[in-house]
Amino acid sequence: MHFSVIARILGLLLMLFSVTLLPPVVVASIYGEQTQQAFFLAFAITFSIGMLVWLPNSRSEAELRTRDGFMVTVLFWLTLGLGGALPLTLVDPLSLSLTDAVFESISGLTTTGATVITGLDDLPKSILYYRQQLQWLGGIGIVVIAVAIMPMLGLGGVQLYRTEAAGHVKDSKLTPRITETAKALFLIYLTLTVVCGVSYWLAGMSAFDAIGHSFSTVAIGGFSTHDASMGYFDSPLISTICIFFMIIAGMNFGLHFTAWNRKNPMAYLSDPETQLYLAMLLGGIIIVCAYLYLTDIYGLNDSIYHGVFQLVSIMTTTGFATTDYSTWPSFLPYTMIFLSFFGACAGSTGGGIKVGRMMILGKQSLRAIQKLIHPSAVIPLKVGKRIVENRVADAIWAFFGVYMAVFYGMVLLLLASGLDYVTAWSATTASLNNLGPGLGDVSANYGDINSFAKWILAGGMLLGRLEVFTLLVLFTPMFWRR
Repeated sequence: MHFSVIARILGLLLMLFSVTLLPPVVVASIYGEQTQQAFFLAFAITFSIGMLVWLPNSRSEAELRTRDGFMVTVLFWLTLGLGGALPLTLVDPLSLSLTDAVFESISGLTTTGATVITGLDDLPKSILYYRQQLQWLGGIGIVVIAVAIMPMLGLGGVQLYRTEAAGHVKDSKLTPRITETAKALFLIYLTLTVVCGVSYWLAGMSAFDAIGHSFSTVAIGGFSTHDASMGYFDSPLISTICIFFMIIAGMNFGLHFTAWNRKNPMAYLSDPETQLYLAMLLGGIIIVCAYLYLTDIYGLNDSIYHGVFQLVSIMTTTGFATTDYSTWPSFLPYTMIFLSFFGACAGSTGGGIKVGRMMILGKQSLRAIQKLIHPSAVIPLKVGKRIVENRVADAIWAFFGVYMAVFYGMVLLLLASGLDYVTAWSATTASLNNLGPGLGDVSANYGDINSFAKWILAGGMLLGRLEVFTLLVLFTPMFWRR
């Protein structure tokens, strides 16, 4: 383990993150708010800590290994969560407690969207912008952004990319050089954000709201600048734009790159994971809309309007809302939250176990049933035209097992803290799947639950964002053996 190199990288990344605390200062100046000093102080503290960590190790040089990459990734997200909480504790009128500030910061950076803050409509614009920016940065992954810059500083980034990239496509590259891969991903992400923001603005949002919601939409985050979320705008056109970009952001960004590079949109339809993703969205939409209409919750138009939006928002783990869906018949919110376990596609900004993993688990279960009937048959596990190796399938089953073990472990801890089962189950689902809104006492916000539960859920958000193994591997004795 090269601790001096890890410290050097961590210091550089902290200094890089500190620069993102300056745009809120500009926003505060534009709107004449008195929050500039707090944000600038947070910038100075974060930059200084990064500098103090970097300086003693600035000349350390060694090849970054896989174990080092895991360590940097986990340490950076932990320190980033703490650094991101600084402005939330310093800025008036928030002045959040340490627990609430860290919870809000980690929720934003992991694109979970769970919040402890109420009265968003009355908060300073600089604070609202900062929350949205946290989600945008978290969406692409601070580490993935950094690997496009680190080679210019004399640092390698392959190991960091492997530990940050989501899903069973971890070892694949979009371009021969990892730097070009990261730049391609960032360019796609930035382009989608700009197009989404312009679309919102043309549809009637103010420029400020359009920028903020484009950040959280493409990041599949769910933070809003209004307490009523997307319901504040009461606009079918804005909701339609939001639905479109949530679906797009839920697809594999590697697939976006392939479609753009080949100038062939048919690449989406030929991808098995995307096919299942879209089919599940369509099936879920039909179920939710039909149930809303047949149970006389809404008329036909409102059933389609709210049903489509909420299903897409929950399944993609975005967490926006046009209405309080927790008041619907219990079958619907539980069905939608269940679909959040499937989440979005591997390699997207969404959370959950990922559609691709679930697809392979389903195929492998079907193959096991077939082998019971034909024990001697050789039945390859295929996704599209590609054969899935046994080691990949075994790794996915291991991931699923650990995911569910962590899930129910968190539920038990939340029950021990005094939460009721509905609240504990939905809050765990919302945090581990990076979804955001839950049911019971956390259907509106997380401000009223106890501090112990908030720390447990913040840890769950990190586990979900880092896809469980990246964090848990640090607690294994084998990781620390030479």
